[in-house]
Amino acid sequence: MFKTPLAIEPTSRLQKLPPYLFAEIDRKKRELIAKGKDVIDLGVGDPDIPTPDFIVHAMQKAVENPRNHRYALDLGMPEFRLAIRDWFERRFHVKLDPDKEILPLIGSKEGIGHLPLAVINPGQVCLIPDPGYPVYRSGTLFAEGIPYTMPLLEKNHFLPELHLIPGDVLKNARLMFLNYPNNPTSQVADKSFFAEVVEFAHKHKILIAHDAAYSEMTYDGYKAPSILEVPGAKEVAIEFFSLSKTYNMTGWRVGFAVGHPQAIALLGKVKSNLDSGIFQAIQLAAITALKDGDSALEENLKIYQGRRDLLIQGMNNLGFKTALPRATFYCWIPVPPGYTSSELSLKFLEEMNIVVTPGNGFGPNGEGYFRISLTVAESRLLEALTRVKKSYSRS
Repeated sequence: MFKTPLAIEPTSRLQKLPPYLFAEIDRKKRELIAKGKDVIDLGVGDPDIPTPDFIVHAMQKAVENPRNHRYALDLGMPEFRLAIRDWFERRFHVKLDPDKEILPLIGSKEGIGHLPLAVINPGQVCLIPDPGYPVYRSGTLFAEGIPYTMPLLEKNHFLPELHLIPGDVLKNARLMFLNYPNNPTSQVADKSFFAEVVEFAHKHKILIAHDAAYSEMTYDGYKAPSILEVPGAKEVAIEFFSLSKTYNMTGWRVGFAVGHPQAIALLGKVKSNLDSGIFQAIQLAAITALKDGDSALEENLKIYQGRRDLLIQGMNNLGFKTALPRATFYCWIPVPPGYTSSELSLKFLEEMNIVVTPGNGFGPNGEGYFRISLTVAESRLLEALTRVKKSYSRS
């Protein structure tokens, strides 16, 4: 009787979105693997190092308790918020109110994507770094906001030039995303830059959303600051943190936002209408990670630093000139003459069976670069370098 299927057309919101970068890369990678190819994946930033045992054991114990099997509190367990408060004060020497200035998240990506729904109206502007994490733009579009691109250029150390934003844009701007240490460029920012941003935000009445997912992934003695260390920042800034990269917990989906109390409350209101909180066993494991994870993090960083040094030296020897990144587990490498970033990435994939991420996937200003993730063992990095050398020796 009902022979004609219902035709569901994508909404205008979805039509505005480009294909999600990593989904497209994963599709092509799977095709090669299905053909029996030995693919080295240097694309998505997903740690290959397992979650530390002491966190897993905390999770196992918490899962066995039936009290943790029910709905979680939308705003997170009080014990988790207290652990975040203590970690933040220990790490950044900034005091937070656990009831008003802290919000646990189902991963920082979820909070970043939902924030525009909480703080901007349709037609209002969100200032977005380019190149940048794609969720800044997609979250803005879902909220029917207007993305305005802030170019991150190498000549300006991949920092936005705030004075170049037009006055008419600033009049309608309500939100600005920033991300340092930066994905994809691995650039870091100091407190003087954050002080400039905070002053700018006060002047133009803009909420700063600082994505600090890579704050703990730093090398050579460098420690990344929090924007909340700057006087006056709590009045204009919210900051996002993630346990994903710090403790190898990408699949666990747990993070948190801190800062501006009203922004925290509004984001919490969005979440209370869209999700039912974080599984309590995960929150209890996250408490353990924040309290006892320093030594595990230190071991992680030694591994990533060794990989970084190996890869950068090898790529420089092959003519891909780039500096050692001081943070993140990404290497942002200039594309050699004669290729676009997509063409080079396709060459790596088809000729060498190596997945790298084209810079233009992070925005138009990412053109001319490609990103490599340090999320495979040194032996695989050496194999990748061998394949690159062979490919270019044949060219």
